[in-house]
Amino acid sequence: MPDQTTSETRAPGSPAHEPGNRGGSAGGAREVSRRALLGTAGATGLALGAAGAAVGYASAPAGAAPLTSVGAGRAMFHGKHQPGITEGLQARGHLVAFDLAAGAGRKEAAALLRRWSATAGRLMAGEAAPHGDTGVARDAGPSSLTITFGFGHSFFGRTGLEKQRPTALDPLPDFSSDRLDRARSDGDLWVQIGADDALVAFHALRAIQKDAGHAARVRWQMNGFNRTPGATAHPMTARNLMGQIDGTRNPKPADADFDRRIFVPASAEPAWMANGSYAVVRRIRMLLDDWEALSLSAQEAVIGRRKDTGAPLSGGDETTPMDLEKTDAKGEPAVPINAHARITRPDRNGGAAMLRRPFSYHDGIDQDGTPDAGLLFICWQADPLRGFVPVQRKLDRGDALSRFIRHEASGLFAVPGGAAEGEYVGQRLLEG
Repeated sequence: MPDQTTSETRAPGSPAHEPGNRGGSAGGAREVSRRALLGTAGATGLALGAAGAAVGYASAPAGAAPLTSVGAGRAMFHGKHQPGITEGLQARGHLVAFDLAAGAGRKEAAALLRRWSATAGRLMAGEAAPHGDTGVARDAGPSSLTITFGFGHSFFGRTGLEKQRPTALDPLPDFSSDRLDRARSDGDLWVQIGADDALVAFHALRAIQKDAGHAARVRWQMNGFNRTPGATAHPMTARNLMGQIDGTRNPKPADADFDRRIFVPASAEPAWMANGSYAVVRRIRMLLDDWEALSLSAQEAVIGRRKDTGAPLSGGDETTPMDLEKTDAKGEPAVPINAHARITRPDRNGGAAMLRRPFSYHDGIDQDGTPDAGLLFICWQADPLRGFVPVQRKLDRGDALSRFIRHEASGLFAVPGGAAEGEYVGQRLLEG
């Protein structure tokens, strides 16, 4: 779990996407219907699509209070990049991979992406699904819903598009820490769903699954969560299930080299990946019983940062640059040589950087009483061979954290750029 992350990454420009501005209002304001939300868009400063788009949802009673800030948050579906990459972490998430059905090819895939894009655009605007809406998210706002689509290595062979498969999508190398379940890895198509409301996220998941119809079947699904917006008294980097502040060194959209590191340039080949990115997805189980048996000082030595503040063991606060040369009273490095935060530094990995946007997960208790819990690791980069791979190889050779985690599933997906108005995601690939 590389340390170059922040769980509070925000899209540039909008105050609603800055840390600390996504919390719910105190007092629990009553929700209104989607139609009411659309009707009061001007008052709330939101543009939620064409009037009447939420036909079928009942109007709110007169005098109903507006949605809280959690429900009112909205990400845009159409744009230069797909949603779900630079927005802040959402409270609930679903990751699902599909395989095309036997006999389905390029034509069926194009029709599916067209359906999915139409559904995603409507749901992200707080509207009902185009067909057979279940009503699960009735009366909720968009809740910062994002839906993101990607293509796996096998997709191109199934659709006769092998010549359009990017070299950056070549299978990841094997790592010694891998204990991969192939049934829960890879896939022809990948969908990432996130929202700040659990019902909104589930509503989107069901709509996407139903839209798949006979064209594709679910290969695997994983469900995750993050801290609910507004749960902390002040903005802060989130914690993972080990209790560590996780995400101090994530690249930020305001960084001068952010786009170069995270997104495929417009001039790159293949042309259909312009403004896209590559997502590495890993289900990383945390061996929490072993971890929690360590003393506080031992946990901090494994990570290289203080558990309470996230500050490097060399001193300062969370954002203080780590002093790798500093020694303690015994002459030992203040930040241990094998500390996770030391090993993952970009300047120790040829400048390799990636944007991590994970979810935690908990899938119950195993028969031996150990929790099946950890991190749904998702990282974004312009080229995984220059982002994820060199850092993971370094971790594989001597990371102190490796004793307490296990990589159980893996996937690599090409995520094309965003769809313009009137387009669907992947159209330049499937119709180019």
